Amino acid sequence: MRGLPSFGLLGRLLAIFLLVLALDSLANAFLFERANNFSLREEDAARMAEHLVIAHRVLERNAPTDRPAIARELSTERFRIDWTPSRQRAARSFELDALRDQVVDLEPDLLGTNLRLQLPGVAQSGDLAGSMLLDDGTQVSFRTYTRLARSLNIERMVTLLLPIGLLVLLAAVLMRAALRRLVEASTRVGAGEPRPLDESGPAEIRTLINAFNVMQDRVHRSIRRNATTMAAIGHDLRTPLSRLRMRVEDADIPYAARRSMLADVDEMNGLLASLQDYASGTDTRVSRERIDIAAMVETLVDDALDTGRNARYMGPGHLEIMARPVPMRRAISNLLENALHYGGNAMVSIRITAMEYTISVEDDGPGIDTERLAEAMKPFTRLDNARSRDTAGLGLGLAIVSDIVAAEGARLVIRNRHEGGLLAKIVLPRRTHEPKTPR
Repeated sequence: MRGLPSFGLLGRLLAIFLLVLALDSLANAFLFERANNFSLREEDAARMAEHLVIAHRVLERNAPTDRPAIARELSTERFRIDWTPSRQRAARSFELDALRDQVVDLEPDLLGTNLRLQLPGVAQSGDLAGSMLLDDGTQVSFRTYTRLARSLNIERMVTLLLPIGLLVLLAAVLMRAALRRLVEASTRVGAGEPRPLDESGPAEIRTLINAFNVMQDRVHRSIRRNATTMAAIGHDLRTPLSRLRMRVEDADIPYAARRSMLADVDEMNGLLASLQDYASGTDTRVSRERIDIAAMVETLVDDALDTGRNARYMGPGHLEIMARPVPMRRAISNLLENALHYGGNAMVSIRITAMEYTISVEDDGPGIDTERLAEAMKPFTRLDNARSRDTAGLGLGLAIVSDIVAAEGARLVIRNRHEGGLLAKIVLPRRTHEPKTPR
């Protein structure tokens, strides 16, 4: 069975506008009905009627030149009176016919004054307003400040604001429903296999989803092509490098030359490994698991000590957190290798606070120029003028760490130590990395 026709996003917005317009008309009709039937308590209406009769009589008996001053004298804090020679009265708005009849019944002398009672404009002061005419056609206007019509004014404000609020709410719901799937899917682009979205909804949204699906597929194919290319390059180059190493080892050449050539081969292998690590990125499809980060750090430090390098660890013997083990090990290992290579030593520590886990790696090397600290985390950046000139690698170590830390929802902080050397910290929030249940 064929479904109902789609009116498109513009059609839906128009339908919402018409709905709000109908609601506004109903609300105004209700308010007009309430205004027509509005009345005051007997004593309040009598007080207003008496004040109006006195004002009309006094102003009628005085010359027009004296009426402005007399009107001011007749005014009080709660009842303001103004006289104007103009014979043109304000447009009718929310006339209070029942209240006018109530006042005239109490003071019949007001019957010939063409009395009007109404609600003042929203931007105007007072809660009740009105006017009456003198015998010469001039106008006496008045306004009360007694909150006698508070409930009616509240209803009027609700009537004005409700359609606007409803329009905003319905438009927000419509846009949220239409774009929510796109927003959720955009966070997964580049992570794992593409999952095309179902092209449903208004025509405009279907067009947008179709463009998103095409873009998602193009991004995935580009990432897969790059990964495949890097894997092929690594495989194809490592084989001749291995053959070259064996030939150098068997060649009848001086020891110093052989050692230098083997070091170059090892460096080329290291460059390939670093480039492949950076190109492969961090697979966010792998979920976090419970790992002992302290044991991991101690193992890396012990491995460095076994090769005769100056490294030490300070921190707890065991600390379990939730993280991706392989990327975290790679990140800490890169920071440790950087410290050992450039600083000649490394001190790794773990600190626990109420809000964070902090893994710090410090060295006593030359550090990095302060103005180039941010640049150091960019890929293919070589800061030879700030470090030793004997720098192997492509400048990808910190860039890889930065990507891994960002994927973990953590922060990488790099700064120079006051006593000399560099400090690199991985700061992991406890709210996302603390195990929910004890082992």
